[in-house]
Amino acid sequence: MPFGCLTLGEKKDYNSPSEVTDKYDLGQVVKSEEFCEIFRAKDKNTLKMYTCKKFLKKDGRKVRKAAKNEILILKMVKHHNILQLVDVFETRKEYFLFLELATGREVFDWILDQGYYSERDTSNVIRQVLEAVAYLHSLHIVHRNLKLENLVYYNRLKNSKIVISDFHLAKLENGLIKEPCGTPEYLAPEVVGRQRYGRPVDCWAIGVIMYILLSGNPPFYDETEDDDYDNHDKNLFRKILSGDYEFDSPYWDDISDSAKSLVACLMEVEQDQRVTAQEAINHEWISGNAASDKNIKDGVCAQIEKNFAKAKWKKAVRVTTMMKRLRAPDQSDSGASSPAMGASGGAVTPSSTPVPPAATPVPACTTLVATKTAAVFHSCSCHYVFVKTINILLGVSILLTHFSFAVNSLQKLCSSFYSICPYIRIL
Repeated sequence: MPFGCLTLGEKKDYNSPSEVTDKYDLGQVVKSEEFCEIFRAKDKNTLKMYTCKKFLKKDGRKVRKAAKNEILILKMVKHHNILQLVDVFETRKEYFLFLELATGREVFDWILDQGYYSERDTSNVIRQVLEAVAYLHSLHIVHRNLKLENLVYYNRLKNSKIVISDFHLAKLENGLIKEPCGTPEYLAPEVVGRQRYGRPVDCWAIGVIMYILLSGNPPFYDETEDDDYDNHDKNLFRKILSGDYEFDSPYWDDISDSAKSLVACLMEVEQDQRVTAQEAINHEWISGNAASDKNIKDGVCAQIEKNFAKAKWKKAVRVTTMMKRLRAPDQSDSGASSPAMGASGGAVTPSSTPVPPAATPVPACTTLVATKTAAVFHSCSCHYVFVKTINILLGVSILLTHFSFAVNSLQKLCSSFYSICPYIRIL
């Protein structure tokens, strides 16, 4: 297409706001999240209750992208341990997603209300999560934000199933993924280390969830003051990168070796050696009788109330800030990006984090390639700006040409009119 040609896209059909309100009654806001507001909604015909997620387009490109992504993913999946998408509306200003309503409690709250809680209860929870994740992975979908807050009981019946929610960060795995995202305490080493990653990050997160459910403690923690998030995350990331966790006494004294074995398999630092979701399902602690039936409620509940009632791990601002820092290269580095750290290497950390000495120096050829690559990108960027500028100028030129043509036509019309009516004078 030549420069300056103006093309008009196809007209998009939007739903009117009345189409939403004619079908559903929207209640008060139940919860506000980083990208959306959540309502209870009632179908006016069936009187059935649903969850409604409303994304405002004016809140920016990231919000629009999150809404479109969640719609795309949820339209692909159908599994009894995943909240199903029921209806979608897109108006000029909003996206409305209507999903099944889970009326049960979060897993934490369920544990605290139990009179008896054992490894077998945890095994039942983890099995359902693994089955849902194995299904997602079979479709090459990575959830990328598995955490306890996104696991809820479908209803309040005794044998209620667990369902996974919140798919706005989920991604189709078309090759390895580079963009870091998630919640700090659940991040896998390859995400913290800014390596390319894929489905194994979900298995790591399940390992973190399992560790917490069995002990009441997070596997990686820091004693830094609650409000000092920078230092907290810095120390947290160092421990994640090196897999620095323990089955410490007395919290793990009553936990079976089989449970510890599965946690270790799920939280393997090297992603290519980490157990898959399907392999974890076949582990004896999930599919066999290795899970202990001993009551561990008192110890687990005491630690849950101590560790999570205060922090709650729901600080969206902290997560957003941490992610921005994690994406940015270290400003203090004079060369290219630092090498990612495995169990024994130097760390690629957020820009505010001091980088420990690397185990091996970066080869000069690597720095050279990185420098030349940056130069190419800079050149491409300048070329792109130049082309866009020329395109705009040509477009303006065409508009001026059309305007000049219109003026000439008007002058000819006036001349003709003047010749027909000689007695008329045009001032």
